[in-house]
Amino acid sequence: MPLLAGGLLELPLGVLAGEGKRRRLAMLAGGVVFVLTLLGVASARSFAVLLGAFVAFYPASGAFVSLTQAELMDTWPDRHAQVMARWELAGSTGAVAGPLLLAAVLASGGGWRDAYLVLAGLAALAWLGRCLRGPRVAGTGTAEAVREAGVKDAAEGRLWRVRAGEVLEALRDWGTVRWLVLLQVADLLGDVFTGFLALYLVDVGHLRPAIAAFAIAVRLGASLAGGSALIVVLERVGDLTILRATAAAACVLYPGFLLVPGIAAKLAILAVLSAASATWYPLLQARLYGSLPGRSSAAVTLSSAAGLAGGLGPLAVGLTAQAFGLGWALAGLVVVPVAVLALSANGRRTSRVTALRRAGARAGPGFRDGWRKGGRGDEAGPFRRSWLVGAGK
Repeated sequence: MPLLAGGLLELPLGVLAGEGKRRRLAMLAGGVVFVLTLLGVASARSFAVLLGAFVAFYPASGAFVSLTQAELMDTWPDRHAQVMARWELAGSTGAVAGPLLLAAVLASGGGWRDAYLVLAGLAALAWLGRCLRGPRVAGTGTAEAVREAGVKDAAEGRLWRVRAGEVLEALRDWGTVRWLVLLQVADLLGDVFTGFLALYLVDVGHLRPAIAAFAIAVRLGASLAGGSALIVVLERVGDLTILRATAAAACVLYPGFLLVPGIAAKLAILAVLSAASATWYPLLQARLYGSLPGRSSAAVTLSSAAGLAGGLGPLAVGLTAQAFGLGWALAGLVVVPVAVLALSANGRRTSRVTALRRAGARAGPGFRDGWRKGGRGDEAGPFRRSWLVGAGK
């Protein structure tokens, strides 16, 4: 229920929040609700209150976290992959620190409620830091840049119906749909695989629960290492090259993990596989934003919608395991790296809609509005001629 109900509440968030000051206010309001939901979980004394807090957590997280991500993408339009790599590294750090935090709270005599109180305090500090740090303009901090940002905010304060139309338009662009599909497919070998990993090792691999727990720690630690390496490698190698190389490696590593005997060999392959697959989400998410230049709010809404559809992934794996066994269910995931490799093969080909949008984003609001209305783009002035030359190329 939190996934479905909360996801539906989060769905229109990007369209309604828009850009500029309105998005910043939505972000800060989401942060307040984010902290309150954590406090609600910690203080819940009934199932209804606990369920309500978790349902509210999804749209609050979308406002506080997803809109922050969109703002970062707008701030660094030419470094999406590099920024997303740092974003994912922060997430991987949290994934490793979370169990350690819980262990520390339990060791000190506290319980799970105390752990949520600590998380609420940390979230409040993050919200306060976000309040003290104003909105950023890409690359500059001059007064002229601030004035230009104000003009841009006014020009992009479009009606929500216009932004909703941009979402529908993006769904007709294969260059955007491809990255949405790949994000959900790749997650099957990400969070979904992690969720079933310990059960697989105990139920199918007949390992002790302590070893299965250690395998989870190996996976999380290797993902953290892979995310750290990605930041360095991206400065020298293109994002699509990395995506294809890691997908090709996973085509061999994942079947090897399932088939190889011996605990040590399985853990070694799991570590390399985890480091490789940890690069997929930041690279694919960066490509999604890159396919929607100047429309990060549409990317937030589309990501929420795709996340709802992707929620069927764990259900599909579970139903397959119920019918044929968990071993066969996880064996079916061998198609995931193959799909990532195949669908990213033509990633450099930019669709006509995406090319037009990128050109319009560089031209400014005058050109974008004229192009959207079917005009010739004369509002853009001399840029129109240079854009036509670039489009011809």
